[in-house]
Amino acid sequence: MAAKTEEKNLMEKKGTYHYASGKRKTSIARVRLYEGGKGEIVINNQDIKDYLYGTLIGSVKSPLKLTDNLKRFDITIKVVGGGKSSQADAARHGISRALVALDPDLRGTLKAAGLLTRDSRIKERKKYGLRGARRAPQFSKR
Repeated sequence: MAAKTEEKNLMEKKGTYHYASGKRKTSIARVRLYEGGKGEIVINNQDIKDYLYGTLIGSVKSPLKLTDNLKRFDITIKVVGGGKSSQADAARHGISRALVALDPDLRGTLKAAGLLTRDSRIKERKKYGLRGARRAPQFSKR
């Protein structure tokens, strides 16, 4: 019988935090910023390097780099829905909103960079009489 390996829960942190949620397409990220951290970012109980790849990691960290808060917070993020790219964008949006909740003076910097704006592009619904959102049935002359 195989012994159960106990995973430590990386999401469990103690203390006060600042909360915000971010969205992109169908992804929803719930972000918690813990003050006095070492700059660790955990997404869905995995380290950010294990969960995301290359450019997406930089995208998630961009609001922290922009405001010089890279090593000031420990961040835990729960993300549901969408793919990795939209999850990363939702996490970035949530981190930006949490930073503004913590310090309203950062709003101008983040707003100018476009990090507080919710990207509202979502899938268009299918319409009746059509095969998709815009695709019409094939036309036959005879």
